Amino acid sequence: MRFGQRVRKLRKAQGYSQENFAYTCELDRTYVGGIERGERNLSLRNIERIADTLEISLAELMEGV
Repeated sequence: MRFGQRVRKLRKAQGYSQENFAYTCELDRTYVGGIERGERNLSLRNIERIADTLEISLAELMEGV
């Protein structure tokens, strides 16, 4: 759950809608919604896609998680 909240906070801070963020990450919008609600288990590859889209390191993405 904390990871999803972190993703949502960072996504919104960068001005991404959920749909645009999912498109940029090459993930489905409903999948991103599930991540943000803490309903999905992610592969490392998808975590990397999220960090790359946000232009931050994996360590930065995981801060406070």
